[in-house]
Amino acid sequence: MITSTANQQIKNLVQLQKKGKARKDQDVFIAEGLKMYQEAPQDKIVRTYISESFLKNPENSSIKGLKDAEVLEDRIFDYVSDTKTPQGIMCIVRQRHDKIEDILKEEKPLIMILENLQDPGNLGTIIRTAEGAGVTGIIMSSQTVDIYNPKTIRSTMGSVYRVPCVRSEDIYADIDKIKEAGVRVYAAHLKGKSSYTEEYYSEGTAFLIGNEGNGLSREMAEKADKYILIPMCGRVESLNAAVASTILMFEARRQRN
Repeated sequence: MITSTANQQIKNLVQLQKKGKARKDQDVFIAEGLKMYQEAPQDKIVRTYISESFLKNPENSSIKGLKDAEVLEDRIFDYVSDTKTPQGIMCIVRQRHDKIEDILKEEKPLIMILENLQDPGNLGTIIRTAEGAGVTGIIMSSQTVDIYNPKTIRSTMGSVYRVPCVRSEDIYADIDKIKEAGVRVYAAHLKGKSSYTEEYYSEGTAFLIGNEGNGLSREMAEKADKYILIPMCGRVESLNAAVASTILMFEARRQRN
């Protein structure tokens, strides 16, 4: 049992929780909670950590894969946890390395393209919703918040294991690539003339979603084949990025059903 914060494994866990560079250098991330542990691909789990209380709880005796888990004293587990009320289990998981080509394998892909999103909760919610809406994959600009940020991981509720996500080093070139593959690109934009419900998304489709504070940049918006509008009442001009994404994704899913 690990009982000291000076332990090298504990120091590493803290770095992985706080530092994107540490996660990138080691090519891993931390997933906390029982659901995140159970849904993680077993061949991707590097190491599992449980609290002393978790180990002693008889309800946890039937959980698979805990034989080799490292046990932490409760106060040490609380120290490395990124949550206010830790469930007593976390694991180090290898990162995915999806490619644009993987997303374009589907005949009529449905793609979300995210530009410089900064809120980890928004990104995680979009990934989770994308799985529910049957999205083929997500492409993110290089300045988008780290997908492996602990808050993003929690917000995905496990979808991060299953939804292909690509961090693009040249987002404009990658948009050109998907357009060459026959995918039509739409931007929800205040200059849109037609409602999002008036367009046809049953063929290859991509939606551009901009930064929470600034929306889409002019350069990104110009990559769209067409601007669409989400009509709203009152004096509201725009929606939360995750909410707007959800509306568009499920309209595409409705049409495809």
